[in-house]
Amino acid sequence: MGDTNAAPVPIPVPYPTELSSGILLLRPLSRKGNGPGLIVLAHNPKTSNTNSGTSSSLAIEDGVPSPLIKWAEEGYTVVEIQEQAFGDGKENPLQLAVEELSRCEQCQPQDGPIGLISYDPRVWNLAAPSLASLPTILGAVIYSDVSKAASLTYVPSVSILQHLAGPAKSTPESKGVKVYNYPTAASALFATPFQKDFHYANEAVSHTRNLTFLKKLMNGPYFDLEAIWEEHTYYEFENRSVPHTMATMVQEPYVNHIPTLTGGIGRDRLTDFYQNHFIWNNPEDAELELISRTVGIDRVIDEFIYKITHNLVVDWLLPGIPPTNRKLEIPMTAVVNIRGDRLYHEHIAWDQTTALVQMDLLPEYLPYPYALPNAEGRKFEYRVPAAGRETAEKMRDKNSVASNGMFGFGIREVKINSK
Repeated sequence: MGDTNAAPVPIPVPYPTELSSGILLLRPLSRKGNGPGLIVLAHNPKTSNTNSGTSSSLAIEDGVPSPLIKWAEEGYTVVEIQEQAFGDGKENPLQLAVEELSRCEQCQPQDGPIGLISYDPRVWNLAAPSLASLPTILGAVIYSDVSKAASLTYVPSVSILQHLAGPAKSTPESKGVKVYNYPTAASALFATPFQKDFHYANEAVSHTRNLTFLKKLMNGPYFDLEAIWEEHTYYEFENRSVPHTMATMVQEPYVNHIPTLTGGIGRDRLTDFYQNHFIWNNPEDAELELISRTVGIDRVIDEFIYKITHNLVVDWLLPGIPPTNRKLEIPMTAVVNIRGDRLYHEHIAWDQTTALVQMDLLPEYLPYPYALPNAEGRKFEYRVPAAGRETAEKMRDKNSVASNGMFGFGIREVKINSK
């Protein structure tokens, strides 16, 4: 799987090339191959809030990268054209971008299909008239507002994906145009980071839809997402190498263990988490029993059973609980987002009550704290709706445990001791 005696592959440093005023080229930030060319139409950049003097074109703030960085991490050679580049009329920015992509060795294939993403409807309308003369641009993604959708320039020679912000009565589609609506988005800028209308979840959903749309048109880049995820877990659980584990992740990744709120956001904090709370805090007999796997365009979703002997403090799972030497089998779900050929995030979820039941740390009954009709002065307990290793057995084999047994749970009256 990998040699931990060799130094891990370093995270690449982005070095953009300025092609002209307001036009930047950034080569792929991937490690297992490169993809075709991509043109990004963007606002004029501002200075990053967290990187003094750094243009927002290269910024990463709170784990959120600029579009230029994000698409280069996906494996594309990216040309960013800022709105100002359309101002003087002396050159065609799109033509320049296409020519430079055809000359860039890292753009594979060099004369292959090109995709385009416009993060602002105004910039799209400036660029669209040139598309008919640029046949290598096969598909375009446009972010706009519902109220401005009718004013978007239509280009029949290009397949179109639209992301429309704001509530809509319907999302009409026409031939060659796919439309998604985002009712809660404040404006078309919901996918543009570092400004007030940015919406992390809506942007993430739209990004996955962009990949689905563009990769099919441009034939990639495609990476073996299963192999990338398995490489990562190999370094976590078998070789137990923090540097090699982190080398499988993008510049600013994160891990979120949802039930215990453990993990790390950003490279520094996640490295600390892996070193001091995870990789060396899994027992030697830790095993991930895979139950199912779903692979999408940019993520792997696993159902698995985490099996251990609780013979050391596993603080990411059971914070503050000393070793009990109990055998645990905990059903878990992992949603793993892979950006290009490196992990961006892991969302890991499980039922914490099953862990506590298996360790005899959760009683069968607990006091019921709410008033019941006609029960003044009486005390009750409720049957805790939780199960132990049966949860793992049920995930492993649907017929192992009868369904709906908890429907018979209820409350019971507790005798009050008189003094």
